[in-house]
Formats: sequence, C-alpha cells, structure tokens
Amino acid sequence: MRRIAIAVVASTMSLSLAGCGMLGASEDSSSAAPTRTNDITVGVLMPETTNTRYAEFDYPIIKQKIAALTGNKGKTDYANAESSVKKQNAQMQKMIDDKVDCILLDAVDSHKIAPMVKKAKEANIPVIAYDRLAEGPIDAYVSFDNELVGEVQGRAITEALGTADTTDQIVMINGSPTDPNAAQFKNGAMSELNGRVTIAATYDTAGWKPEVAEASMTKAIEKIGKNNISAVYSANDAMAGGIIKALEAAGVSGSNLPPITGQDAELSAVQRIVSGEQYMTVYKPYAGEAEAAAEAAVAKVQGRELQFEALTRDKVDSPTTKGIPAKLVTVVALTKSNIKSTVIADGIYKVSDICTPQYKAACAAINLR
Repeated sequence: MRRIAIAVVASTMSLSLAGCGMLGASEDSSSAAPTRTNDITVGVLMPETTNTRYAEFDYPIIKQKIAALTGNKGKTDYANAESSVKKQNAQMQKMIDDKVDCILLDAVDSHKIAPMVKKAKEANIPVIAYDRLAEGPIDAYVSFDNELVGEVQGRAITEALGTADTTDQIVMINGSPTDPNAAQFKNGAMSELNGRVTIAATYDTAGWKPEVAEASMTKAIEKIGKNNISAVYSANDAMAGGIIKALEAAGVSGSNLPPITGQDAELSAVQRIVSGEQYMTVYKPYAGEAEAAAEAAVAKVQGRELQFEALTRDKVDSPTTKGIPAKLVTVVALTKSNIKSTVIADGIYKVSDICTPQYKAACAAINLR
C-alpha cells in the first residue's frame, strides 16, 4: 500500500465522513436525507484479544457512534476471531447469512479473508476494511497512517540514542506476517533507522503474541549479548511486555534496560513508560478512527453519495484492488513528557488508572498527579 496523503488531525478532533471512508457528513444523520431508515445492523469483526484495544476502545466507540447517528435505532453485531482465520471466516459467513447491512472488517489474515469479502459483495453487503487493509473488493478503508507509525517508532529510537551510529546494535521485533500493517510499520521504521544504526537481529511475531516476542528476544540476547543491545524496536505494546520479560530473565532490568518502543498506548505500557521500563509507545486516537468507521458504515448503508471534502482525499491500493477510498488518521509519539496531553486529555485514562500504588513514586517524579 502506498500512502498518497496524510490527514493531520489533533488527537481530540472528531472525524466525520459523508460516504464510505469520506469526509463531509453531518454529525446529525437526519440532515443527510438517507434513502434507508435508521433501523440498520452493522457487523463488526475484530481480529484478536491479545491487544486489549479492540474490546476496550474500538468496538465500544463504534457501537456508541452508530447508535448516536441512527437515533438509537442502529445496532451492531460484534465478533472477535481470537487470531483464528477459520473462526473469522465463520463469523463473517454468519453475518452474511444474517443479512447485516454493512460489515466493518479488521482481518486476521488480509489475504485469506478475500473470498469472504467477495461473498459479501455478491450478497450486496458493503465491506469497510478497518485498521488493517483486507484484500478483495472492499468499499473503503479506515485506519491510521501505518508508515507514519513506524517512522515515529524509528525516530524515537534514534532520539533516545542521541548520537546514534552504526556501532549501535538494534533488535527488531516486528508484528505478524499475516497483517499488512506490520510490513508498513517496519518499512516506516527502517526509513528512520537504515544507515544510521546496525540491525543486528530481526524477527516476525506470529499472531502478535507476547510469548513469541519474548522467545525471539531471548534468541537475540544469545546472539548479540545482553550488554551489546542499544535499543529494541517492538512493533506494539503487548510484545514489548514480552521483550522486557526476556531482558529481565537475562539480568537486564530497571535503568539498564535499553530503549524499547511500542504501539497502542495500552495501560500497562503507559505505566512501564512512567517507570522507565519502556521508552515510548505510539498513541493512536482510537476515537477518531472508530467514529470515522461508524460514520462511513452508516453513510454507506443509507445511500449517501461518496464524496471527499476539505483537505483529505486518500487512496490506497491492496494487492487485489486499486484506488480504494481511504481515511488515514495521524498518530502521536507518547513518552513521559506528554502523557497528560494525550491519553489523559483525551479521556482514555485517568491519572488514578495509571498511578496505582506501584507507580505512585514514579508518577510523582514526573509530576503526574
């Protein structure tokens, strides 16, 4: 996938669309003169439970937004595949059989889901790829700017190292090879790291599983030596937790831990950032992405004409479909310095959520009260 344009938005900014992935619709669906009633059902398919964001943030926001846009008449049908392609296929088939009006799809495997996308299309059910770009005849794509995510992570590593050079040995623990986002994260990170540091070891992580990342980090320590690792690129927060376990098992802990990246701003990761175990995470304003997807689904079902407005007109290509209408949301690097202005300001967490008794002293040290 190639990024054509980046939609720059503040993390607190609300996004709205006039069509499937398009900007311009009113927050009040009644003003759009829909061709169908508000009594609609949107299927929501999420990929896995390892990452807590899907159940804690994405789906609740989507459900709430669809209800708000339809006068509380619109419903959502939710399913999580728990990293199983077979299970997601069955879930999607059931939604097709149940004749839902639209499907928001976050694919376990972007390639293997294509036949199901085709089935939905044949049943006249629009499919909006959510967060991950699925193959097949999808109608739109709503996600974050994934290359930018990787760039932010890579830049954080070079900034943490200060005078980074090729003597610095970096371990790269990438995401799942079945998730197209993982390749984009890696490409973005490499655009910042390539030629500036040495990539001493690199691994993919099946299913984004923390235990797989932990095992890969153990191999890297054995290969490079625990005292020779300058930083660790971790594609997400759950994996960062496993990576830290491997380092601690090797006797590296506390202030001796190398800078470690992450993504998703999970509560445990924010706490690790406060305590100094994890250097940064990529904060993705889920409300913007989820609300945009909900707007797109309702607009598509209600028959509004697809149109772009204002500054954004994103297009993406999948291996099977070119010129897919898309909304790409920007992201923020979260470190100790901006916890208040990101996840707390946006209402994702309260200070009390982060600063539990175990972290009170560390919170006080960075004036997080």
